Amino acid sequence: MKKANITLIGMPGAGKSTIGVILAKQLSYGFVDTDVLIQVHQQKTLQQILDEKDHHHLRKIEEAEILSLNIDRHVIATGGSAVYSESGMAHLQRLSTIVFLQVRYEEIKRRIHNFDSRGIAKAKGQTFRALFRERQPLYQRYGELWINGEGFDQEQIAEQIAAKIRGMG
Repeated sequence: MKKANITLIGMPGAGKSTIGVILAKQLSYGFVDTDVLIQVHQQKTLQQILDEKDHHHLRKIEEAEILSLNIDRHVIATGGSAVYSESGMAHLQRLSTIVFLQVRYEEIKRRIHNFDSRGIAKAKGQTFRALFRERQPLYQRYGELWINGEGFDQEQIAEQIAAKIRGMG
């Protein structure tokens, strides 16, 4: 059954926000970025939240933002750590079709140059490779559709997602 929204999950740098905006335009949907919601409501950057507290605090804020979503006909781009919240992901599963933007570690590493200042919810001293390995099983668990997030431009990736979503209707 086709659900009312589409949620994009994946690593930082996978293209969730950019592809989400393009996909929303293609489908005539609204667009929500949970990282932006956090920053607006907290009046701080993600990195400031991490610097003041820790990654667990940021994940709690992220979970609250996700649980507060009550929307229809939207593309939702989550933060990369949304998958740590079982209740948040269960809420997103009820609201939306969850799309995992799958991108290899080497490609993510090429795209992200500000790993230590980007506001990524990770343990102190955790390497990007360790974070990647930790999150992959979670993305795979929650992703209803898996889309290759590399080798195509962002418009083509959005069109692939749109075609698969239309096919589910």
